Amino acid sequence: MSSSKLTSQETKEMVLWTAKEMLRTNLVEGTAGNLGARLPDGNAVLTPSSLDYMEMTLDDLVITDLDGNVLAGERGPTTEKALHLSAMRMHDDIDATMHCHAKFATMFAVTRQPIPAVIEEVVVFIGGDVEVADYRTTGTDELAEEVAKRVEDRAAVLMANHGLFAVGKTPKDVLHIASLVERTAEIVWGARQIGEVVPIPDEVNQTFAGYYRFGRTGKF
Repeated sequence: MSSSKLTSQETKEMVLWTAKEMLRTNLVEGTAGNLGARLPDGNAVLTPSSLDYMEMTLDDLVITDLDGNVLAGERGPTTEKALHLSAMRMHDDIDATMHCHAKFATMFAVTRQPIPAVIEEVVVFIGGDVEVADYRTTGTDELAEEVAKRVEDRAAVLMANHGLFAVGKTPKDVLHIASLVERTAEIVWGARQIGEVVPIPDEVNQTFAGYYRFGRTGKF
């Protein structure tokens, strides 16, 4: 998984576009949520802290190294910077990250229930169930480490009592992942009002999870 085909400028532009789209599609409210992406030189671009997405410009984005040291930008990086940087440090195949507070996904997060991969495309694009990371305090290194280890073989994880964290190849890819998780959470929530949710056969799950692994690493 690499965004090396994108230039630094293209990566920044996609982060900004995705940030605005994240708000427009109701994955966040107000200034909540944040994004990160790996730049071609190995550093990262992050959204700034507490700034209206609709007013945000390219000049507001913050460049840091993977240890969180600010290299460029007039604003402070997101207070959740450790969350994004830890995932990129721990996994070379993660080049873009998103944290959002999507409503239905967060319903599962606050009840600490995984979102089951009962729809085939979830297994293909996410790798399996969206599990719940152990609770850690917002903005801490402990939370960052706990969440980062959960995306080793999945494109998304729930943060207990908090929200959703998604990873991918590019910011646009991560927007798709987060939207798919939210849509699936709503479907599962609604389906449970009707009756019992029936799982996909194990052998199908294993095959489709292989597709996800191949898309991420090039290996089955």
